Amino acid sequence: MERGADAAARALELVLASLEDSKAEDIVSIDIAGKSALGDYMVVVSGRSNRHVSAISEHLISDLKDEGLGSARVEGLETGDWVLIDTGDIIVHVFRPEIREVYNLERMWATPDIEDRLH
Repeated sequence: MERGADAAARALELVLASLEDSKAEDIVSIDIAGKSALGDYMVVVSGRSNRHVSAISEHLISDLKDEGLGSARVEGLETGDWVLIDTGDIIVHVFRPEIREVYNLERMWATPDIEDRLH
């Protein structure tokens, strides 16, 4: 179990470094381990334009492949409005700011657990 968590944490470091290198904006990392079977982390970022969103995504996909994590599922790369990159452990959402505002994923995942609110 710990090995998987360590691998996910290392992969997260790689993802965040790649996003920083691509000048992604407003990078938010959310720990979803134990909250969702989707993965361990969700990362939400913005690109300034469709072209920037696509460039950030392509750079990240390339970096993942270079590190042996090349089996990521990718959706939305053609349009560059919202690209989803799912590595298994980490789900990365790259948005244009207007699209990100509409979906507001950070707020949805940042809501406290029901049990937390009851105590």
